[in-house]
Amino acid sequence: MHTHNLDAWRHSHDFAVIHEQGERLTRYVLIMTAVTMVVEIIAGIAFGSMALLADGWHMGTHVAAFLIAIFAYRYARKHQHTSRFAFGTGKVTVLGGFASSIALFVVALVMAVESLQRIVNPQTIHFNEAIGVALLGLLVNAVCAFILQGHHDHDHAHAHDDHHRHHDHNLKAAYFHVLADALTSILAIVALVFGKMLGWNRLDPLMGMVGALVITRWSLGLLKETSPILLDESIAEDTKLLIRAALESDSDNRICDLHLWKVGPDDYAAIISLVTHYPKPVAHYKNLLSSVQHLSHITVEIHQCTGEPCVPLQTDST
Repeated sequence: MHTHNLDAWRHSHDFAVIHEQGERLTRYVLIMTAVTMVVEIIAGIAFGSMALLADGWHMGTHVAAFLIAIFAYRYARKHQHTSRFAFGTGKVTVLGGFASSIALFVVALVMAVESLQRIVNPQTIHFNEAIGVALLGLLVNAVCAFILQGHHDHDHAHAHDDHHRHHDHNLKAAYFHVLADALTSILAIVALVFGKMLGWNRLDPLMGMVGALVITRWSLGLLKETSPILLDESIAEDTKLLIRAALESDSDNRICDLHLWKVGPDDYAAIISLVTHYPKPVAHYKNLLSSVQHLSHITVEIHQCTGEPCVPLQTDST
C-alpha cells in the first residue's frame, strides 16, 4: 500500500483544549498579583509592618500557582502536534490544575498552622495597618475575580450545554486561588474590625481557621476532578452502558473487553474487543458508536466465533 493511501486512514491524536482567552486572562491576573506582592513586601520592610510583609508573601504563593497555569497553557499549545505524546497534550492543562490544587492546599495548611500559633500565643495586632492591607488585598482580588469570572462562567455554561461537567481545570484552579485570597481578606476585615471595636483579638486567628477549612474544601474538590483523568480512571458506568447497548444491539455482537478513559478534559478514548459470528468492517462498529458523546478515539478488536450461532443473522426480505 502506498504511503499517500495510508494518510487517508490516519487520524489526529490532538486532544488538547487550547484556551487562548483563559491564558490571556490568567496572565493579566498574574501581573496584577505580582505587582501587589512586590509593593506589599517592600512596604512591609520599609515600615516594619508584619501584616504587610505576611500578606505579600501569601500573595507570592498565588503568583507561583498562576505561573504554573501559564506554563501549562503554553506547553500544551507548543507540543499540541508532537507525535511523542501518545494522545497529544490534552492532559497538560489538567496537570496544571492538579499542581495548583496542591499549592492551594499548602496555602490552607500554612493559614491553619499560623492561626493555631496565634490562638496559643496571641500577638499584638496593628489594627489600622492590618485593615488597610486587607482592603488593598480585597480590592486587587475583586478585580482579578471579575476578570476571570466571565470566562469561567462561559466555560461552565458550555459544560452544562454539552451535559459534561469538565472544562478548563487550569483556569478553574487560578480562579480558586483568587477566591482564596479574596476570602482571606474578607474574613480578616471582619475579624479586625470586631477586634478593634470590641477587643476580640482571638477572632482574627479563628477566622483564619475558617478560611483554611473553606480553601481546603476547594482544593480537595479540584483534586477529585483532576486526579481521575491523570490516573486514567475508568469513565462512569452510564457511558459504558451506552457503548455496550450500541454495539450489542447489532447482530449477535458481544463485548468481551472494554477499556474507557479520558485523554483530555473533553475527550474519551476506548479500546473494545468484541465477539461475533458475523464480523463486519471496523468502520461499521465505529459508526454504531457515533451517538456516544466525547468518544474521540476508538480502537475495535473483532474476534470471529466459529461455534453455533446463538442469534441467527437477520436478513432483509425482498
